[in-house]
Amino acid sequence: MRAERAERTERLRWSDIRSLLSRRCRFSAFSAFSAFAAFSVLSALSLCSPHLQAQQSTIAAGRVLVPRAADTVPLGGARVLLHRVGRDLQGPVDSVTADRAGRFRFRFRADTAALYLLSTRYGGIEYFSTPVHTNPARPDTAMTVLAYDTSSTAPIAVEARHIVVPRPAQDGSRSVLDLIVLRNDGIHARVAPDSAHPSWSFVLPQGTGEMQVGESDVSPDAVIREGDTVKVLAPLAPGQKQLSIEYAAVPVKGRIAFAAGSSDTPVNLLVEERGVRVTGGALALADSQVIEGRSFRRYTGRVPAGATITLGVGTDRAGTSGRALAVLVGAVAVVLALGALRPVRRPRGSGNPAAAVAQDSATLLDAIAALDARYVGREGEVSGEEWASYRSERARLKARLEQALAGGEAAPYV
Repeated sequence: MRAERAERTERLRWSDIRSLLSRRCRFSAFSAFSAFAAFSVLSALSLCSPHLQAQQSTIAAGRVLVPRAADTVPLGGARVLLHRVGRDLQGPVDSVTADRAGRFRFRFRADTAALYLLSTRYGGIEYFSTPVHTNPARPDTAMTVLAYDTSSTAPIAVEARHIVVPRPAQDGSRSVLDLIVLRNDGIHARVAPDSAHPSWSFVLPQGTGEMQVGESDVSPDAVIREGDTVKVLAPLAPGQKQLSIEYAAVPVKGRIAFAAGSSDTPVNLLVEERGVRVTGGALALADSQVIEGRSFRRYTGRVPAGATITLGVGTDRAGTSGRALAVLVGAVAVVLALGALRPVRRPRGSGNPAAAVAQDSATLLDAIAALDARYVGREGEVSGEEWASYRSERARLKARLEQALAGGEAAPYV
């Protein structure tokens, strides 16, 4: 029975999380990928610890706050929802109204195979908390649900950009994966008053064909294309948002040119095709990455605002099938999540310790979920040594996660 339960849990995918968030609000301040990662890990922890008190009441309590220039202020009277995300059931299970000081409290019986989140709506945007710690012995009684005032001029920076260019298809096009990490360092959620003034935008290479939005922290419905310009209409709350775009890039006069945008940007460029000439910005050849048995040359560096990264391509048409590309895209996402192509990180300051713990925990959750996505169900397909390495690394990350959630001083995951 436990094995069947584990199998059902491991099969949970992005769609379960996305369906919850899209039902409540199209745009969330909490990373949906982090939610999936958290669910995967917490479910695994519960399965590995059968004596967790699944039938005992647990408590989730805290405050709803709005950051302002001088301080944070309570959002009195806010409606706070408790969400359950499980394999067979997703959605709100309870709600309370915060008091004048923004305080709220839930008492509920937690299913250890489910993930629980808190949310509140403010200014038309639904904001989600980090996952609730459901162990009755260590109840979450100091949770913070942050909501933000909005602004149509709050600055949005590009934390990093990862561009993956596989070998060409039979028609000469390259199916590019463009993963962009946006960052809002302010205290206001950036909003788009209309499509002419998006929250953020960037320009595709000239000659780009069909485009689709991959698994991102914003709804695909909130990303539109007008000519070669991609516009994000979703609110962008403080913190990071990942945007994954896949498109067919057709060389124009033997070149594919990527515009860097209006800010200095750390870039990782992976190119599978041999003989490609990479120019522009300050990119330098770093090393090679092997993904799904395919070798990519990696160029990395900071690209100045207004610069262009240019690929001088040949006429090789080795071909990449749609199925092979789908597998490749998934594998690249795993590599990125594991940090093999991580951007230069900003130094950690002496800010809010709770925020630092939450950030480290989310990073660990993402790493474990990425490992599971790569290996779950493939024990018979990989070598015994590789499978043992996966289990060992997963156990190490899980131990660090448990230490972080328990308030220990686990070293940040890098």
